[in-house]
Amino acid sequence: MTGFGHGTRRYPRSRGRTWSRNGPDRATLAIVGVICAVAGFFVLGIILGPVAIVCGWLGMGRTWSSRPVPALIALVLGAIDTLLAIIWLAGTAAPGSGFW
Repeated sequence: MTGFGHGTRRYPRSRGRTWSRNGPDRATLAIVGVICAVAGFFVLGIILGPVAIVCGWLGMGRTWSSRPVPALIALVLGAIDTLLAIIWLAGTAAPGSGFW
């Protein structure tokens, strides 16, 4: 029967690999988050900061129990980056900072 689509094992993918291989893994998300956080200090901090926070959170596996270092760095730097961008935008929009 093995020649007609019936293998020798019933579920060959159930052992060994238990996660989906469709998306990026946690280490890649953590590295992308760190890169976005560092780049956010120079350009587009209001956009790259939250992206770094999300990548860091997903890199940690959406839990606080496992804390890989790059994911934690991405999360913290993304939060600092977002906070600085919000303060900068609030200072720009303050009264008295117009043309005159």
